[in-house]
Amino acid sequence: MRVGILGGGQLARMLALAGRPLGLDFEFLCPAPDACAAPLGHHRHAGFHDEDALRALAASVDVVTYEFENVPAETVAVLEGRVPVYPPPPALAHAQDRLREKTLFRELDIPTPAFAPVDDLAQLRAAIEDIGLPAVLKTRTEGYDGKGQFVLREAGQAEAAWAAIGEVPAILEAFVDYSRELSILAVRGRDGEIRHYPLSENTHERGILRLSVARPGEALQSRAEELVRRLLERLDYVGVIALELFQVGDALLANEFAPRVHNSGHWTIEGAEISQFENHLRAVLGWPLGSTDPVGFAAMVNFIGHLPPAEAVLALPHTHLHDYGKTPREGRKVGHATVRYPDAATRDRAVSILRERIA
Repeated sequence: MRVGILGGGQLARMLALAGRPLGLDFEFLCPAPDACAAPLGHHRHAGFHDEDALRALAASVDVVTYEFENVPAETVAVLEGRVPVYPPPPALAHAQDRLREKTLFRELDIPTPAFAPVDDLAQLRAAIEDIGLPAVLKTRTEGYDGKGQFVLREAGQAEAAWAAIGEVPAILEAFVDYSRELSILAVRGRDGEIRHYPLSENTHERGILRLSVARPGEALQSRAEELVRRLLERLDYVGVIALELFQVGDALLANEFAPRVHNSGHWTIEGAEISQFENHLRAVLGWPLGSTDPVGFAAMVNFIGHLPPAEAVLALPHTHLHDYGKTPREGRKVGHATVRYPDAATRDRAVSILRERIA
């Protein structure tokens, strides 16, 4: 079978690495000439608005999925009716717009920080009065890895914040004094079966994920599973989804969801019976889902901007290096390492050593 992927970055690459042993072939539609997934399949070097390329992709694959959520709606419209597209387009539409996303959470009784729409400076000032400070102003679309955001701590910053995000439609959210950032990854098949991975505890620096630690046995696991189940069933979802959460005391607040495989689940490649990448492929193809049970105690360390020397990473036992084959650049995710140990304490010591070596 042949899988089409919109995008050709590291997530597309890891999907292909998981699918090739299953006998799958891949096509990547990506405008980047140096798409790092390209060596693992056929690279259709075209833009997402190229209707001829999209029709050719649809005619040559059995299913289409995507590796990022900012796929233009027009792209999906060309593909729909020609080839199955998973996750379903409505999930994509909600994830692309923070206001639609937060409104959906509210409809599903998924707790969120207080929020309000902002379409102009006057509305921003009114939202500040309503929500209070500190608060975070976020563009409604296209923000990722901390981009398109401004933290307001004083009412006098309203004009500067509005200018900083480009004076585009936004939402204002109450600033959350959380104890931990968590994410729950789940996979839902075409037949409605749902499986969940253990919670991941995530550490961000300057808006970019740096560390994810698998937390099997967490007391909050069942609560997180219930929240993501509501989302999966409302959207009639197929594939892997990631729901990002803030822990505040014993409560969970939803931040956002990603309708795709997710950076915080990279530890599943070596740390789960079946990785998020293989399970995503199984789901979109209508195949049986695999076990999401953890294997040992795992964590993932991201490499941002540059890769450390391979020998420095591989000197640690039970450590696995993933080089994405991307040109080094400040702020760019160029690889990661997974550590997997038989106990959590040894895992955590290895993570500390690894982070010191790449500092």
